[in-house]
Amino acid sequence: MSQSLSLEEQIDLQIRTAGPMSVATYMGLCLTHPTKGYYKGADPLGAQGDFITAPEISQMFGELIGFWLVNLWQQMNEPKAFTLLELGPGRGTLMADILRVACRAPGFRDGLQLRLFETNPALMAEQNARLEVYDPKWLQNFDAFDEGPVLVVANEFFDALPIRQFVRKADGWHERQVGLLDGRRAFGLSPTPIPASAMPDALASAAEDTLLEVNFAGAEVMTRLAKVVAQQGGAILAIDYGYAQTRTGETLQGVRRHQFADVLDAPGETDLSAHVDFGALANVSRGAGLAAEPLATQGEFLTRLGIGERASALSRANPGSADDVQAAQNRLIGKDGMGELFKVFCAHSPGLAPAGFVP
Repeated sequence: MSQSLSLEEQIDLQIRTAGPMSVATYMGLCLTHPTKGYYKGADPLGAQGDFITAPEISQMFGELIGFWLVNLWQQMNEPKAFTLLELGPGRGTLMADILRVACRAPGFRDGLQLRLFETNPALMAEQNARLEVYDPKWLQNFDAFDEGPVLVVANEFFDALPIRQFVRKADGWHERQVGLLDGRRAFGLSPTPIPASAMPDALASAAEDTLLEVNFAGAEVMTRLAKVVAQQGGAILAIDYGYAQTRTGETLQGVRRHQFADVLDAPGETDLSAHVDFGALANVSRGAGLAAEPLATQGEFLTRLGIGERASALSRANPGSADDVQAAQNRLIGKDGMGELFKVFCAHSPGLAPAGFVP
């Protein structure tokens, strides 16, 4: 019976029968429902989709990350076997650009074990079409890796993981939930406050109506990855919109056809995301024994890696495309583009010195 219902109808039915659900449960159903979730449907990328990611803007983005990975691989004494894992690889564009550059380094291709984490069948097919020559394998979890160091790339992955929201009221913190009001989905609060000891000490004096977002799913993913990297060596690179230290305020948003949309409307048809608390991810990483670099903006990171020089080289090689190359560079690093909104996080084995960050 449930298969004949739309995702919207299934969510409303679940609320009527089981009561209001957490924001995390709602996000999880909207994005990853086994058959009707947003990431189970058609390709959401590009001009005909809902959003465009950095790799789709310019090849320079992936090429510079390819250089970054080779530099780390060399610092690790060019291991004969290593895993390169991408989380949420989209169409495979980023990884194709990465490997086009990285595999020019003698020995890199020979040791490469390419792994991808993806749930969208349509995107998996595109990834295979672009990356088949590298013999990719798709992972279902982060618990089993081949021997050797592990290098992880996650571009716009952590922002899509379900978050929980809590609101401070006079009698304590209450979890924000999704319920029904006059037959329509609406936000409300759990009537039962959570123990004060469960909240960060820094929020002990938070004002009434303060909202806190917590990404337990992101912390769990980072915990598992950091454990593997701590044991086998390597690094985790995450690029996303977010902030350096835990803070309050709502960032949950919906996007449909490149326009902001109500997060409670059209479940399964709207991209839902929230800003990433990189400070929390850094704490998890350090707890596992990794070092975490100071957070950089995407503009800073790509500039330090040489995007200006790469753009000049592309323009010289293709004079007719010089204006497009410059426009792409501005979009990737400019203040009015992705340059400051997007941040770059790196946690790694002690002793490595990843390029693009200031010590």
